[in-house]
Amino acid sequence: MKIQKIFTLLFIVFICKTNVAQSINNDTISKKYFIGSSLFMLGNFDKKNTPDFVQLNLGYRITKKDVISLEFKTWKYAWPLGIPYGDNFEAENEKFPGYIREKGVALVYQRFWWKGLYTSIHSMSAWQNFIDENDRKLDKGFQIFNTYRIGYQIKLFKNKFFIEPSIAVTHRPYHTKMPESFKQLDDKWSKFFWGEPGLHFGFNF
Repeated sequence: MKIQKIFTLLFIVFICKTNVAQSINNDTISKKYFIGSSLFMLGNFDKKNTPDFVQLNLGYRITKKDVISLEFKTWKYAWPLGIPYGDNFEAENEKFPGYIREKGVALVYQRFWWKGLYTSIHSMSAWQNFIDENDRKLDKGFQIFNTYRIGYQIKLFKNKFFIEPSIAVTHRPYHTKMPESFKQLDDKWSKFFWGEPGLHFGFNF
């Protein structure tokens, strides 16, 4: 009887160890880190509204489904960010008397749900310079700029590279007071923008 109990106990321990090993193996990630950016940088070739956009992503895969990363960004824009697509989008009468230059860093959490399908939340702290039409600095400011994104990751070259087409809603929950000439235009529009396209890419290692 004692021998049967011992064998039973050993069998249970073996099964538990096997299940744990399989679980660990299933969660093993061959490439935990990645570096990347956004093809939004191609917008720098736009002669009408050149964003002078630069982005660098540094990421870490906690599990196969949970990813955290940092996004370092700088860009400029000459229209309120809440103007929806349509006749007013980049219309001359909605343009700032100058532009806003931003530099910031975003903390990103990305969750994979099914195959490459994911959602992500990006929360960026952004420091602003308000520049007038004569390239003179009027003031400085700060804002929180959030992005709520849904997309699909496509793996390339045996998972060495990836691209992530996506669509997003952006939101500005907080910002300091703008110069009055900027504020009058910005206050006309929502703090949300719906339907921002995205195309991130990266290298896994």
